[in-house]
Amino acid sequence: MNKTEVFDFYENGAEIGRLERGLGIIEAARTKELISRFIKPGMTVYDVGGGIGYYSDWLAAKGCTVSLYELAPSAVQYAKEHQTAHYYAAAADARALPVQEGSCDALLLMGPLYHLMDKEERLKALCEAYRVLRPGGLLIATGISKFSSATWALSVYRTANNFIDDEVYMNMLRGELIKGEHHRLEKYPNFIAEAYFHTPETFAAELSESGFNVSEVLAIEGIIWPTPNLNAKWEDPTSRERLLELLRLTESEPSVLGYSPHFMAVAVK
Repeated sequence: MNKTEVFDFYENGAEIGRLERGLGIIEAARTKELISRFIKPGMTVYDVGGGIGYYSDWLAAKGCTVSLYELAPSAVQYAKEHQTAHYYAAAADARALPVQEGSCDALLLMGPLYHLMDKEERLKALCEAYRVLRPGGLLIATGISKFSSATWALSVYRTANNFIDDEVYMNMLRGELIKGEHHRLEKYPNFIAEAYFHTPETFAAELSESGFNVSEVLAIEGIIWPTPNLNAKWEDPTSRERLLELLRLTESEPSVLGYSPHFMAVAVK
């Protein structure tokens, strides 16, 4: 893992506002919808790799006892300064959490697993999550599909956008599709920092290898994300419900799970 690149990406505010614009709006709404099925008020929740506290703040407002652990100190500081509901926040590495064994009811791991390039490091983070969860506790983890960059580029290929015709971009896609490895290009400095992109199957397998019982793998943005004028449709209540119905009907369909830019696994210790 290029620790400096990943650290700097989040230390420099990459997450600020991301879930409040574009496809991030749909990602945030769906993530909250899915989390709400499993995490209830009164639960003790660790949000590991929780960035600027977007979900920590939301869960604390719902009545959960929340602790945010994030690698980037500036993100932690931002979280502390923008709380609307009280929760604890501290800088920490997902592979070595400063908490006791069996001390939480649920743990969010929505970020660390796609910024740990080596499988052994991902398994360390998963084993640490297993350690701090109580028996029967819930792990909610998210991954990025290894098809996400390719399908996004194809979705805009009908316009003047020429990513597919750019050999530099295509070479990046080859690495993602063949090895699951995303390496940010100097030509495209706003892309996500170095990451490992999974398939839903390999993602679930790593959780199982760490001792978890995987109960569900669910699409977050699912099949609806390339919809023309998606954000405008999302603002219309009737259109949004139609889109959500299609998404919910297909959210656990194995044949299309990898089409979703993000997917969520729910697992039990």
